[in-house]
Amino acid sequence: MDYVMEAASAAHFTGLRVDGLLSDPSTPTSDIPGPPKQPFVIGVSGGTASGKTTVCDMIIQQLHDHRVVLINQDSFYRGLTAEESEHVSEYNFDHPDAFDNEQLLECIEQLKCGKSVNVPIYDFKNHRRCSERFRKVNASDVIILEGILVFHEQRVRNLMNMKIFVDTDTDVRLARRIRRDTVERGRDVISVLEQYAKFVKPAFDDFVLPSKKYADVILPRGGDNHVAIDLIVQHIRTKLGQHNLCKVYPTVNVIQSTFQIRGMHTLIRDREISKHDFIFYSDRLIRLVVEHGLGHLPFTEKQVITPTGAVYTGVDFCKKLCGVSIIRSGESMENALRACCKGIKIGKILIHRDGDNGKQQLIYEKLPSDISERHVLLLDPVLGTGNSANQAIDLLIQKGVPESHIIFLNLISAPEGIQCVCQRFPSLKIVTSEIDVALNEEYRVIPGLGEYGDRYFGTDD
Repeated sequence: MDYVMEAASAAHFTGLRVDGLLSDPSTPTSDIPGPPKQPFVIGVSGGTASGKTTVCDMIIQQLHDHRVVLINQDSFYRGLTAEESEHVSEYNFDHPDAFDNEQLLECIEQLKCGKSVNVPIYDFKNHRRCSERFRKVNASDVIILEGILVFHEQRVRNLMNMKIFVDTDTDVRLARRIRRDTVERGRDVISVLEQYAKFVKPAFDDFVLPSKKYADVILPRGGDNHVAIDLIVQHIRTKLGQHNLCKVYPTVNVIQSTFQIRGMHTLIRDREISKHDFIFYSDRLIRLVVEHGLGHLPFTEKQVITPTGAVYTGVDFCKKLCGVSIIRSGESMENALRACCKGIKIGKILIHRDGDNGKQQLIYEKLPSDISERHVLLLDPVLGTGNSANQAIDLLIQKGVPESHIIFLNLISAPEGIQCVCQRFPSLKIVTSEIDVALNEEYRVIPGLGEYGDRYFGTDD
């Protein structure tokens, strides 16, 4: 158990797939229905030695809680023929024809489909690929494609979600190029300067600079521009945090995923976990969902005097608030709500379900008498079909609670349930920690948590 949590919270390494830590070999992920989430593809271009790799490294470091892979266009240089190798000084490595764009395109397309790829390794001293060595790259949340001509080929550009052009002074780039090629690639200064004048600069003017017009972001000064890189990372995080359903239904909020959250989901979804650990990690996740849900309540500005005598301008919590749990799974979320909101009133609703997707019948309800004047946190750890949730929400609205005053809190949600609830109640907010793939033929959430109430309260034996 400790190993899994340590692995889930460890530093991120390129290509690491944490979701495979506890995979059952007999249940391949390809059997799970639904399309995989599309990775965010970033293209980083610019002149030779402009600082592209530095910018990529800084982006990767700041996206440490996501799976990120870096693909270098240099890996896709064509191997030189024997004749070309004899006249290597006459070969233009900065021309678009020097690259195997078809293989590069295939590589990015495979990664976008969630498949692993073997990226070639290029030997810059012998000017050919290492025939028996490859770098295996796994599917990831973010794919960064870096190279001087990654914007030149339209088919490659079309695969990118963001295009960044690193714009650096020509003299600075030349100095960096000399240092890199002499130290890292074993060339002498004279040959570097001759190649620069004959091929590199003309290629920059003819191919690289014109591709600047395709960039979404032009980054002056490269890695020294910390403000711009922070803004880029913030934009990427926003895009990564948006499930496709969140774009359709803006009232759906998924708490930001981290390796800790994914690690806890890995544990509570494991059918072999002990009851004690299931409750412990479920409670941790529920507390995070409740805290996030409270952040969507209205507030008023408030000033207080600190112990130093200074004035602090903050906010005052929403006073008129209550919780409502859908019996019985929803009762597992009550302790977290009480821990966050001292003395909060909690009502209960019991709905009988005739079959997995059958008729819903209200059996019992006990709600605060003044609930119409309160904001309501509706509690149910699993949003499946949405039928029980809709009946509970209908009851709250009948009691006078405005639809916009209801926040529905879940641990996991099925896309079908989100659509069912949001289409009927467009002003209601949903807060969840993960959106799962789909419902199966038996209306169970997949990959899901199983019978949550039975697992939490120990009645699954």
